[in-house]
Amino acid sequence: MRYFAGVDAGSRAVKIVLLDADGVVVERGAADQGAAQVPMIDALYARMLTEHNISPQSLGGVIATGYARNLVTMADTVRTEITCHARGVRHVVTEARSIIEVGGQDSKFLRLSPRGGVTDFSMNDRCAAGSGRFLETVAQRLQCSIDELGALSAASMSPAEITSTCVVFAETEIIGLLAAGCLPADIAAGVQGAVARRVAGLTMGRVDEPVVFTGGVALVPGMASLLAREIGCPVLVAPDPQFTGALGAALLARSGANSEL
Repeated sequence: MRYFAGVDAGSRAVKIVLLDADGVVVERGAADQGAAQVPMIDALYARMLTEHNISPQSLGGVIATGYARNLVTMADTVRTEITCHARGVRHVVTEARSIIEVGGQDSKFLRLSPRGGVTDFSMNDRCAAGSGRFLETVAQRLQCSIDELGALSAASMSPAEITSTCVVFAETEIIGLLAAGCLPADIAAGVQGAVARRVAGLTMGRVDEPVVFTGGVALVPGMASLLAREIGCPVLVAPDPQFTGALGAALLARSGANSEL
């Protein structure tokens, strides 16, 4: 049997999805990025193949995407994150018409045609204020994990107003709020609200429903509801949202191989 792989080498983590010839997911794997990115990607890939007794020769195609896609040595080719997330999301939510993807270092908004093609997109890749990095920075300052940030935010009775649009300045602002006695829960809620407003700004009011939220930040409790409030319509979290880019890449690899048959 032939298999296909998609590798999403993101700024904060690498994700790999393996599909069989029928397009069924065989395995998903993830590992945090580090200084030695290439050995880490290679090791994760080799471990996943070994665990399922798959030889590299059985791979009918490997496509890489993401921030560090050009470092993926086993890839046959690379594709953009825009293309891969669109394909991955439409596979798990077939009626999706808008996608909001928030990753470690950037955020994106995609509009799709009824058939799933990307008709328009916008990105914030110049500043981390609308990304997971901002939430990580705040979580560290509040001495909690990013997973705990949502629960902390839910306890807020009066969210703090975060006015800075730069992570560096926002961190200084948060230090000042803590010094003034502002509760950590209110700061957490204020930061999550600020991220939601920043990301919602990418849509410029041009949202087609259904809207699907993907990327690692979609796993943070409360973010989907905050985005829904900001854009004025329901927001659905994609299944396994951190893997939609890798899934889309694997699906494209399979489609490309099948088109050559």
